[in-house]
Amino acid sequence: MDDLAIETAGLTKIYGKLRAVDSIDLAIARGGVHGFLGPNGAGKTTAIRMLATLIRPDEGHARVLGRDVVKHADEVRGLVGLTGQFASLDEDLTGAENLRLIAQLYGFKGAAASRRADELLDAFGLADAGGKQVKNYSGGMRRRVDISASIIVSPELLFLDEPTTGLDPRARNEVWDIVRALVDFGTTVMLTTQYLDEADQLADRISVIDTGKIIAEGTSTELKASVGAGSLHLRVMHRDDRETARDVLVRELDVDVIREADPQALSASVEDRARATRALGALEAAGIDVAQFSLGQPSLDEVFLALTGHPAEEADATEEEAA
Repeated sequence: MDDLAIETAGLTKIYGKLRAVDSIDLAIARGGVHGFLGPNGAGKTTAIRMLATLIRPDEGHARVLGRDVVKHADEVRGLVGLTGQFASLDEDLTGAENLRLIAQLYGFKGAAASRRADELLDAFGLADAGGKQVKNYSGGMRRRVDISASIIVSPELLFLDEPTTGLDPRARNEVWDIVRALVDFGTTVMLTTQYLDEADQLADRISVIDTGKIIAEGTSTELKASVGAGSLHLRVMHRDDRETARDVLVRELDVDVIREADPQALSASVEDRARATRALGALEAAGIDVAQFSLGQPSLDEVFLALTGHPAEEADATEEEAA
């Protein structure tokens, strides 16, 4: 269909006994950001590699921008861009030299290649650093140059495979701003990530993948609503009160209450907001001071746990080893 950027049916990739991608069906509209969310080893990168024509599917089929990824692989490559998990830059060249080189590979001649490199360096806030060797760049600067290289020729569809892995919070925010700017420019972005807050921030729709299968799909709000519960988060004023507070909440809410990594924090899923309010009153009656609390929708982390039975950060290197 002309309005779809990506369409797959039964798309599968097998490595030995492992079905790294197991019969996935996708229908991703043009425009905006589609999040492909899952832990390490879930099948995200393998799926992207098939859609970007780097590897062939073993079963099923896929169309990208209306072209079959096997029968019309060359056409697909001419329309899409791909930024992998790690910067694909020559460390000994400057940022400008890297971009000029890639522009020349795309067919830009001398002065035109330099102009395109300068345009991108300026657009990504790197004009002052263009003459420095990439090995002297920060992680965020490297990622910005890497994404710049992916859009030397503006792609209709850009695959971003875990673009913020290993970046500090400031650099992650810089990459998020770049993604939003690309979408404003008209590029469709397929973003793979294991960071739930990243999907929450950027994606219009999200496909959740685990052990090679798509297990849920929808907007962030729809996925949160699908869990069918609200979420209570609170911090006690004094960490010595946490266990007593937990006992009170278990009694009042009749649900499991999670001890968070923060030694003063607790959380629980709640169906009845009035019951949660009464539980907070019970804490006050027990003489437990609450520093802060919130009652609302579950986070994407909680949604992922409910859908898969394990946290999103739980890693499995099987896919990467197989690939």
